Amino acid sequence: MSSFVGLRALSGAGRACCRLLDCPQISSPQARSCSTAGRAEPTDRRVQPPAPSRLSERCLSSGPGGMMNVFDRNMKKRQKKWASSLQDSHKYDYLRDEVGSRVADRIYDIARTFPLALDVGCGKGHIAEHLNKEVVERVFLTDISDVVLRQQKQSEMPTQCVMADEEFLPFRENTFDLVVSSLSMHWVNDLPGALRQIHQVLKPDGVFIGAMVGGETLYELRCSLQLAELEREGGFSPHVSPYTAVTDLGNLLGQAGFSMLTVDVDEIQVNYPGMLEVMSDLQGMGESNCAWNRRSLLHRDTILAAAAIYKEMYGNEDGSVPATFEILYMIGWKPHESQAKPAKRGSATVSFGDLSKINQLQTNTKADKP
Repeated sequence: MSSFVGLRALSGAGRACCRLLDCPQISSPQARSCSTAGRAEPTDRRVQPPAPSRLSERCLSSGPGGMMNVFDRNMKKRQKKWASSLQDSHKYDYLRDEVGSRVADRIYDIARTFPLALDVGCGKGHIAEHLNKEVVERVFLTDISDVVLRQQKQSEMPTQCVMADEEFLPFRENTFDLVVSSLSMHWVNDLPGALRQIHQVLKPDGVFIGAMVGGETLYELRCSLQLAELEREGGFSPHVSPYTAVTDLGNLLGQAGFSMLTVDVDEIQVNYPGMLEVMSDLQGMGESNCAWNRRSLLHRDTILAAAAIYKEMYGNEDGSVPATFEILYMIGWKPHESQAKPAKRGSATVSFGDLSKINQLQTNTKADKP
């Protein structure tokens, strides 16, 4: 576990908050894009996903178990736009910058140069700012918010911005050598479908490297709110969005067609003066809850009770309170004939039952030597 203090986490009382949380590669002529070196400015054209019917308006996600739609994507777009329009919005980038640098480290671990990369849900370019031309020659940046795309950080590589939804990637098959994503896919309704689209736009032997928050994220806030609501109102409703469990991520990647999978977990703990500052920073990050079944408002006495419970149960000795973010990192490769493959069944020359004899043979060999 790593722990650090956010740029404004201990700077004083935060705002009290009652709401929780045309390019050859682009297949859609409506894609909103622009090409620059460094900062990118979007044009006025947008990606328009297929318009759903009235009956399916809240049932966009499909899967083997049926239709489901957990998150209000339009609400999330408005939240990100509001957060990006804040005068001091850069003060809330500390978590995205940290995770973006860790995703970039995993890219550097691969000993190759990627001619063309795609950043899905790029935010302000929190991954691209840590990369150089020796690793990635050119990168496409996508996000659902045009305001965010106008605030891209400087990078060495030529970049092209495309306003697009993570659930509707407007790119042709076998286009990119690398696809990355950091802290955006936990708001996707159809995560299996999004992973299949990423697999589709990758070239054979291309790699996907992503990071998303896991199921144990903000457990302190979740528990405190539930206990306070039970005490004050006789029941509780969800205020923190549901997240993907690490045990499911490998299966999802495999079902999407990826091979040579790697999934690992990290915990980042940020200290704040109190629970209200946690909620305020989540709002400033654009990470407020956008689930359809969210309860938009909390009673004042419930918030005060939750803040007291938070400090009593999880408070540090210096009076601050921790907020834990479980980060799930994933790496998957699109299959190619050049990749290493498991040996055929029955081709082994040594039995697992003989492994215990190896140490005995080595010990006897050493004993026979003068």
